Amino acid sequence: MEQIGYLMLVLHAHLPFVRHPEHEDFLEEDWLYEAITETYIPLIEIFDRFLDEHVDFRLTMSITPPLASMLSDPLLQERYIKHLNMLIELSEKEIERTRWQPEYNRLARMYFDNFRKARYIFQDKYGRNILMAFKKFQDMGKLDIITCGATHGYMPLMETTRYSVRAQVKTAVDHYASIFGRPPRGMWLAECGYNPGDDKILEEFGIRYFFVDTHGILHGTPRPKYGVFAPVFCSSGVAAFGRDLESSKQVWSAQEGYPGDYFYREFYRDIGFDLDFEYVKPYIHPDGIRIMTGIKYHRITGTTDHKEPYLPERAHEKAAEHAGNFMFNREKQAEYLYARLGKKPLIVAPYDAELYGHWWYEGPQWLDFFIRKITYDSKIIKLTTGHEYLKENPRNQIVNPSFSSWGWKGYSEYWLEGSNDWVYRHMHEAAHRMHELATRYKNANGLVERALKQAARELLLAESSDWAFIIKTGTVVEYAKRRVKDHILRFTRIYEDVKNDCIDEGWLQDIESKDNVFPNVDFRIYC
Repeated sequence: MEQIGYLMLVLHAHLPFVRHPEHEDFLEEDWLYEAITETYIPLIEIFDRFLDEHVDFRLTMSITPPLASMLSDPLLQERYIKHLNMLIELSEKEIERTRWQPEYNRLARMYFDNFRKARYIFQDKYGRNILMAFKKFQDMGKLDIITCGATHGYMPLMETTRYSVRAQVKTAVDHYASIFGRPPRGMWLAECGYNPGDDKILEEFGIRYFFVDTHGILHGTPRPKYGVFAPVFCSSGVAAFGRDLESSKQVWSAQEGYPGDYFYREFYRDIGFDLDFEYVKPYIHPDGIRIMTGIKYHRITGTTDHKEPYLPERAHEKAAEHAGNFMFNREKQAEYLYARLGKKPLIVAPYDAELYGHWWYEGPQWLDFFIRKITYDSKIIKLTTGHEYLKENPRNQIVNPSFSSWGWKGYSEYWLEGSNDWVYRHMHEAAHRMHELATRYKNANGLVERALKQAARELLLAESSDWAFIIKTGTVVEYAKRRVKDHILRFTRIYEDVKNDCIDEGWLQDIESKDNVFPNVDFRIYC
């Protein structure tokens, strides 16, 4: 059978900018270290193997500016190596501790090998900068890396300060070009949050396509002829791709998704919590806070507190089985849609990258199996990227998507409700003040220019959607609140110091060293 459909896999790789040089060991920096070990390096390992074995893969992946900034930061790179060395030492001790428990001993050896391999890939193969690995895959035409707003700012709630949207987009585009050597083609809107008119700002800075949730397309004007199974062009000429619910549900759903299979590794059982405190004390937080180490010996087993030992071979088989099932379902979906639409459907399947490996340990294996199966076994659908699809299919319906987001109810409620609504009055006031400063001092240089650039950084960091999200979910609420307040207070002091011509260079230098994101930020974008 001839090819009758396309599949676009999209991995959204993002973490908030967490860097605290003022502390020797900062708990939330572990978010980055865990993601590198469990998600980014396993993906790199798979993509490198595809190249070695001539597997012609296609994948779209956002690498957000905060994540890219942390991955290229020498301090965090050095701290990650220290973190890995600690895990290698711990897994070595685990090999000795479990020597009379064969079902756990072989897992301890597996983790020891994995941590050593991660260190080799990170330090020796890619010189501590794994962004260069992803750049290599992009330069070879296999991976389409897209960007996101500068700090994952939630643009629909910047309606009253559109210059903040422009700053989020321009700063991201400039930062991307400085790393990957060319401008980005696409952009992931934070939380799939779309506000009509924002596409004109994307077009202004050369973005050719973006993604929205399903209802953003379905509720568009006029009604889309092909639903979410073909992109639409906004009146600005920028393309919008809509998420397919069916393919998402098979992976995301807590009840029906693959990651909940009983043979997969249990995320929540970790030796950092299971073992004797004195034994794990050197490998957890210095304040004695128990944390995840990444060494986990049990499988999901079922809806029970009793967890059986993890069986890697059985989990491996399940990953292959689920990859085959996913391909079968996408083929049947494509056949059904092709017969009714009269054109080749495009199925867009976006996921958080950190699902693969961090939350779902077997996720990278599943991805490996699936891409090989679709490359060699499927004659019905083929993998594509946004750029390739638009190049092959340049004619699409003109539809203006509706205001939308993903998440609870689909209209921003997760990022604007009783627990977190207070943050926006401060962000909006700071944005108005940034506009005032940029307009009044647009010809500034020297110390004043440094201060204005730092003011822009502080505002951008305060605008991260992660803080409102964390406050809503109730995880590390005090940290998220403190980040919003710290950035707003730093911005406010700069605003007052610049206007009063009394900038404290020592204080400014201190916060420049702490919040060192976007060294070439252009504060004049707020004019």
